[in-house]
Amino acid sequence: MSNTATAVRSGLPHLLGPLPGPRAQQIMARDAKVLSPSYTRGYPLVVERGEGAIIHDVDGNQFLDFNAGIAVVATGHCHPQVVEAIQRQARKLVHMSGTDFYYENMVQLAEKLAALAPGGFERRVYFGNSGAEAMEAAIKMARYSSGRDKFIAFTGAFHGRTMGALSLTARRPVQRRGFGPFMAGVHHVPYAYCYRCAYQKRPETCDVECARVIEDQLLKTILPADEVAAIVVEPVQGECGYIVPPRKFLDELARIAERHGMLLIFDEVQSGMGRTGKMWAAGHFDAMPDIFTVAKGIASGLPLSATVARAEVMNWPPGAHASTFGGNPVSIAAALATIELLEQELIDNAARMGAYMMDRMREWPARFPVVGDVRGLGLMLGIELVRDQQTRERAPDERDRVVSLAFERGLLILGAGENTLRLSPPLTITREQADFAMDTLEHCFTTVQNGA
Repeated sequence: MSNTATAVRSGLPHLLGPLPGPRAQQIMARDAKVLSPSYTRGYPLVVERGEGAIIHDVDGNQFLDFNAGIAVVATGHCHPQVVEAIQRQARKLVHMSGTDFYYENMVQLAEKLAALAPGGFERRVYFGNSGAEAMEAAIKMARYSSGRDKFIAFTGAFHGRTMGALSLTARRPVQRRGFGPFMAGVHHVPYAYCYRCAYQKRPETCDVECARVIEDQLLKTILPADEVAAIVVEPVQGECGYIVPPRKFLDELARIAERHGMLLIFDEVQSGMGRTGKMWAAGHFDAMPDIFTVAKGIASGLPLSATVARAEVMNWPPGAHASTFGGNPVSIAAALATIELLEQELIDNAARMGAYMMDRMREWPARFPVVGDVRGLGLMLGIELVRDQQTRERAPDERDRVVSLAFERGLLILGAGENTLRLSPPLTITREQADFAMDTLEHCFTTVQNGA
């Protein structure tokens, strides 16, 4: 690894006093008066700057970020090569709108994504600004291409909060309450992880049954197969708890889709861009999507998304779908720099550091009664907390307590699902930083178990 990249990665937490500090408290008070109350804040962190996996708050405290800006800054905060690419592009062209005009770096990124796409098919690329926008494009494209109007999605799924994406989302009632009616024609079925079966160590049965419920029940009772445009699935479920399905589940979905003329859409917004130790989570499985969505880590913090589809599927005419800012030249410059870094070293580092942490985490259910399960791929890792390992009663309060305790010790993590801790650090993390995170979590588990 380069000296520059190594320097960016260095650093551990350093706390100067009680949290939140005085400046943080002042800013939080101002925030409460003017910002939307719909925002969720896990703990009182007021950020000033960041580099690599380190975040500095406004009071001079230094934290280790195992959130990566919610799985966004794959190359770490303010990676010098990404910053340089942004600055170079901003001096030349900030905006022109690629929906109406041409510029070369937009073509370059589309060519790169098409070449990197799983499956070896000829691909086309549509650019937007966020994961939700990428999913809206996928929904419209699937309907247009197939001539069908219905979708199959999964319980626990999170695809975004715009109306089409929200209609596919089935994560938490608060995300849907008060916003109906939703897009018609969406049917949800269980994802390939039954809480009960997984803990009984027989998911090899459950995962296929969860997929076959589509044919054995849904298509035989209420949903005509020839009206379904697509099956929409996260190859690794994110917001529901970093759940990795068995290979057979996605294989079964691909078989069902092909048999009935449906498209298969993978939501790679959180799992893509090297997060799982491969460029795409799809790379861990045999099933290949007709369409997949990309965002979060694609531009190291700048707003950008892509909907990547088989060329014959992205067959809509000019004017059918567009975005004024999607494919912004500065965001694209950041994305090209990001992909270069991923290919040079960071995907390999994600696989290596993820395996290193998982080797240690596997011991936790035996060492800590509060840990019920550990799972994940690469640096997309989940730790499920329980009140009792025999009954597998979920422990959301204990999970939230661990998140708070970790923050107080300088480690930034968040929850996912009802009772899972998610670890999604920048793909730049070092072994020293991984060890700090593991040591901190072990301390937090002990504290929670002791009732402190």
